[in-house]
Amino acid sequence: MYRVIALLFFTTLILFARYDAVALQECEAFNNMKHTRNTHGVHLQKGQSYMVLNDHKGQRLVLVKGEQPAQRWVERTCLTPKNGLDDTKADTPADTATSKEESEANLSKENLLALSWHNAFCQTHRYKKECKRNLLDLLGKRRSDDRFVLHGLWPQPRSKVYCGVPQNLIMLDKRKQWRKLPPLKLSEATRQKLKVLMPGYSSYLHRHEWIKHGTCYGTDAEHYFADALHLTEQVNDSKVRAFFLNNIGKIVDLPRIRHLFDMEFGRGAGRKVTLECKHGLVTGIWLHIGGGSDDLATLLREGKSARSRCKRGRIDKAGFGR
Repeated sequence: MYRVIALLFFTTLILFARYDAVALQECEAFNNMKHTRNTHGVHLQKGQSYMVLNDHKGQRLVLVKGEQPAQRWVERTCLTPKNGLDDTKADTPADTATSKEESEANLSKENLLALSWHNAFCQTHRYKKECKRNLLDLLGKRRSDDRFVLHGLWPQPRSKVYCGVPQNLIMLDKRKQWRKLPPLKLSEATRQKLKVLMPGYSSYLHRHEWIKHGTCYGTDAEHYFADALHLTEQVNDSKVRAFFLNNIGKIVDLPRIRHLFDMEFGRGAGRKVTLECKHGLVTGIWLHIGGGSDDLATLLREGKSARSRCKRGRIDKAGFGR
């Protein structure tokens, strides 16, 4: 008897809670609230309307027609708010579109561009989603196998983090619950570039980078990532990347890499470059740069000289194993 009453009660709640909402992002739609299962890999389609069946603890239960199961849980911020009321505004740091001219005065003048050599990163982080190789990867190679990828663009000093970010989002970020952070307002072109040049996109690294570092950069999320991607591409288009490719499996030293930066980006640029290493592998390069330009040579000229703890390391090849 009690079970019947409880069932009727919750059914009534769901009926009264129903309303339509439009997907703001292509969010993943899970079978359960814990987000541990997504049968058929379902994602909401941006711009499409969905019936919301329930709203509970920052999540919404939506009806995805044609799927089995059809009822899926998504983050509240994935959909437009009920009755047009912005019920997520208090939890979301500012990432509204602004022009670069509008934010020029607030633009970070000292930054660190952290680039990873993805092969070595995955050698030391095999559990990461972006490091798992599927059948197609085994038959060919991933685009991240032969280039530097974006870790982050970090305003300096290091204490300059979480600018204007609510405490609840800071706690989510520090607990590495990045998928629960609000979706970002990014153009489709920027998203596609991030998927290639920031493999950690699949682990919601971009949300973490925006919340912790991007909010202190002085622009919206779109301009922040556009700048970071453009700088990454300049390194990949240089002889630095070619040098890494030609020396896979070999040990390289810091003076040689710094010399390459001098040759490519101007005298003195190499002094602004440090190596990151782990277990004898070069896992990445850090570029200490200035701000206010999209030209890497200019930014390196304005950056501060830095000491590198790592002096030499081996350039890793794609795949696991030595």
